[in-house]
Amino acid sequence: MDIQVLSNFLVVAREGNITKAAELVHLTQSTLSRQMIGLEKELGVTLLDRQKYRVVLTEEGMLFRRRAQEIVSLSDMAKDELIQANEEIQGEVAIGCNESQSMSSLADRIVAFRKRHPMITFDIRSGNNSDVKEWLDHGIVDVGLLGEPVDVTKYSYVRMPEKDEWGVLLSEHNPLAKEESLAAKDLAGIPMITIRDEVIHSELTSWSGKYAGRMVPIMHYNLLSNAAALIADDKSVAICARPSCDFKGLTFRPFEPELKLGSLLAWKEQQVFSKATTAFLSFLKEGKTETQQICI
Repeated sequence: MDIQVLSNFLVVAREGNITKAAELVHLTQSTLSRQMIGLEKELGVTLLDRQKYRVVLTEEGMLFRRRAQEIVSLSDMAKDELIQANEEIQGEVAIGCNESQSMSSLADRIVAFRKRHPMITFDIRSGNNSDVKEWLDHGIVDVGLLGEPVDVTKYSYVRMPEKDEWGVLLSEHNPLAKEESLAAKDLAGIPMITIRDEVIHSELTSWSGKYAGRMVPIMHYNLLSNAAALIADDKSVAICARPSCDFKGLTFRPFEPELKLGSLLAWKEQQVFSKATTAFLSFLKEGKTETQQICI
């Protein structure tokens, strides 16, 4: 499977038009069309629904686009690592992050590290625990900021000092906003937007106790900023960790009894890393005594 063909496929998927995509990748329309047909034959599926004035990804095409992007990204990362200068460590460290108060500590570490290695840059990707673990397992990111509890059997990690306080984000005009904290009984029957994370759901179910069956989830979210935009009335709430920023017209109320969960920076110990990532991991280890190394 040719990396350049995959890259061209991604351009076609983005533009939705073979002619425009051909101009962008500096190929003739017929050449690009043959590449796409050849890719479909190689995979044994139809990736593109060819309509009169545009092309649309089929269901198989949408699934393949994600994997193609991962392959192309890994290829670009490998090229960048191979052309690093010997005198000064260069390169990029990719970090997957969930939304956590620990981001401030991570930011401090990145700033301190770059004072030592100013030629190294960082690529930060945001997602929930499931996203970050998938990125780690597929080598899309080098390090992942994960919320606990999390299975660390496959990883080495550094535990972060902060813990996230969980509760609800709601409108300032919501009657529940008058309370300093909210118990499970207060949320029974309330339409709620919840984070798309099975581990967190398990913790929330345990916290809810006998009221768990009376909770009314109506949506799931990856990023809290998206959930905040969905709190469009005075009735719905979003289950989340205490936000690190303010949302206009919204306020946060913690759970009672409190629910606090830790987080950690994890990486695959058996993975071969670039010089840049190896230097960053060494920096993390030397700056933190509570470092666990757990090998597969």
